[in-house]
Amino acid sequence: MKTNPSSPSRRTFIANSAKAGLTVGLLGTGISDLFGQESLPTFSTGFTQQPLPYGYAALEPHIDARTMEIHYTKHAAAYASNLRDAAKEEGVDTAQPLEQVLASISKYSTKMRNNGGGHYNHELFWSILQPMGGTGPVGPLLSAIQASFGSYDAFVAQFETAAKTRFGSGWAWLLVDASGKLVVSSTPNQDNPLMDIAEVKGTPILGLDVWEHAYYLHYQNRRPDYVAAFWKVVNWNAVAARFAAATA
Repeated sequence: MKTNPSSPSRRTFIANSAKAGLTVGLLGTGISDLFGQESLPTFSTGFTQQPLPYGYAALEPHIDARTMEIHYTKHAAAYASNLRDAAKEEGVDTAQPLEQVLASISKYSTKMRNNGGGHYNHELFWSILQPMGGTGPVGPLLSAIQASFGSYDAFVAQFETAAKTRFGSGWAWLLVDASGKLVVSSTPNQDNPLMDIAEVKGTPILGLDVWEHAYYLHYQNRRPDYVAAFWKVVNWNAVAARFAAATA
């Protein structure tokens, strides 16, 4: 199967991500005010699409290479490009983290909301996937899941329900709310829990894209099969890192 010839090694990806500001320090007061946290997540997102940390075929058979290639190079790339256009049109400083804009997205245009959310959501999505994943959470993250949902299996069932019942296109999320508790939610279209218009607000640490473009080539109308396969490629170390940052 075709893979991404320009996909860097994991070490190169981490270095590039750091340069691009994906793991900078504090993000500023806007998100702090939104979530009521003195300490903010150390993960932040820029306005430019970052390289995939794996090849297009790396997640097969759970996510096929053709879907990954189209998803990354067409859909996600378009969100990133349109986001930069919107930022220029609306005078947004692209040196700031995108999270700052999302936290007050109600002040911006629909174009900014759709493409800012689309870019952020996909950058997070790529980061919490890996080949040969699915080993399950451990340590503080597992303990927090058990405390919030009763058990890991209960969490999985609730998350899958959120993903399978999201009408039309959207996302399912595991997020840290203002109290530090883990919560499952879903959002329509390219909205996410960072936005001030979200019904359930918080810091997302795990997200699943349930737009048809994310799975239709391989799964057709069988969204539940795609949702079940997702657990086979989750990078729980990356999710745990986001959880630790969000609760620090």
